[in-house]
Amino acid sequence: MGGISVWQLLIILAIVIVLFGTKRLKGVGSDLGDAIKGFRKAVDTGEEKPTETVQKSEATGQTFDATAQHIEEPSSKK
Repeated sequence: MGGISVWQLLIILAIVIVLFGTKRLKGVGSDLGDAIKGFRKAVDTGEEKPTETVQKSEATGQTFDATAQHIEEPSSKK
């Protein structure tokens, strides 16, 4: 049988832990989990209410015409 046994998987896991360390593997795992959560959230919000997001962006979109001016404060000499 040409499959990978449990012992071979454990040896590969031990080699990976020795090479990268447990802290780096923990960080990679948490980053991967956050990426999956973000992807799911983006997919869920994209399918639920696409018309509401368009209407919301049109309603809140405003343009301001302004000019910045620099006002010098009088220096107080004592």
